[in-house]
Amino acid sequence: MSDFNRNVSVPRFGATAARTQADIDQGLRAYMLRVYNYMTLGLAITGAAALGIYMLAVSDVATPYQFAGIYLTEFGATLFGSPLRYVVMFAPLAAVLFLSFRVDRLSVATAQTIFWVYAALVGVSLASIFLVYTHESIVRVFFITAAAFGGLSLYGYTTSRSLSGLGSFLVMGLIGILVAMVVNIFLASSMLQFIISVVGVLVFAGLTAYDTQRIKEMYFAGDDDVVAGRKAIMGALTLYLDFINMFLMLLQLFGNRNN
Repeated sequence: MSDFNRNVSVPRFGATAARTQADIDQGLRAYMLRVYNYMTLGLAITGAAALGIYMLAVSDVATPYQFAGIYLTEFGATLFGSPLRYVVMFAPLAAVLFLSFRVDRLSVATAQTIFWVYAALVGVSLASIFLVYTHESIVRVFFITAAAFGGLSLYGYTTSRSLSGLGSFLVMGLIGILVAMVVNIFLASSMLQFIISVVGVLVFAGLTAYDTQRIKEMYFAGDDDVVAGRKAIMGALTLYLDFINMFLMLLQLFGNRNN
């Protein structure tokens, strides 16, 4: 942890203690930079996959297949209009559950590969947002999310106040959101969807700060490369999920839909 031995005073070996603390702080910065690099690369893979699938799915000429007034290729019609869409929807969930429950048995390289595959699968499942929302509003909301995420994560990293008390409250909020989303599948209420989006933004904003502090506290200078690598990947996955979900909630609030 970042505060390990911070308050230990050993007058005769003060220089050694200072060097040790400096090494720990440097190791923590390198560990957090690794987490953010993994997360950023995951987001880049997701964006590239989503855009690539969208370009393959949309036709420049009139076809028998349409979605929200947009002509689709046969590939797009199969992907978005057949039972295959359920495979696309649930494949990322299978990948993230596999990584979460088996990460302790995986090599760092394998865990990285699964994370990249998961990010690509999320991109495939999110390709439809380019059909629903205008491209300008998607870009705008992405940068709003990035700015909000950066500020919240920085707060979680730098604050000396413990955010552990927020954990159970935020988890309860997350469960409430999931339940409300399932209920709204049957109700199709625009008001309930608005409430879900507002509460979702608040919950994932809190989780961004909370998870950043928790990931920071997971750091231990004595970890070997394998353990540290696994921690960095799982930390990146956690922040990646916070970012993606906050983006989607904000998109539902501020995104402009295609006519």
